[in-house]
Amino acid sequence: MGRPSHSNTLTGWREWVALPDLGIDWIKAKIDTGARTSSLHAYDLREFEREGEEWVRFTVRPWQESQADAVRVEFPVHDRRAVRSSSGHAQERIVVQLVIRLVDREVLSEVTLSRRDEMGFRMLIGREALRNGFIVDPARSFLGPRAPREARKRNRGKAVGPE
Repeated sequence: MGRPSHSNTLTGWREWVALPDLGIDWIKAKIDTGARTSSLHAYDLREFEREGEEWVRFTVRPWQESQADAVRVEFPVHDRRAVRSSSGHAQERIVVQLVIRLVDREVLSEVTLSRRDEMGFRMLIGREALRNGFIVDPARSFLGPRAPREARKRNRGKAVGPE
């Protein structure tokens, strides 16, 4: 997937990313070198068993303050991990593996699922994903492809279409 891990790809402190495994072309993410694992805002987490394996069903709403374009998906549970939030609280989270397209490169990454209602970004990209050849410039933003105007409007809560 993408370029070899030894290549260096410059990214800003926030980027538009894609989650092809979920059918999501645009979701705004904060690049967070303080976080080990990437995290995705997920609603309605439901665990279940399929052929003796643990799975999770969840909903992703790619836009801030909007239910438009919500996606309901199912993935095998890759792991469970105790994660300490920025407020210092430890919480066990489900981990799935997802392909993340960041600045036109695709990387397979572990992603924890959590409720991020109060957070400004639907996704955080952590160090485990970034160590695949990304360099973060904290003074810059959106160095990768820019979401089309309609996607940017949806993200600002100015939905065009049904909620």
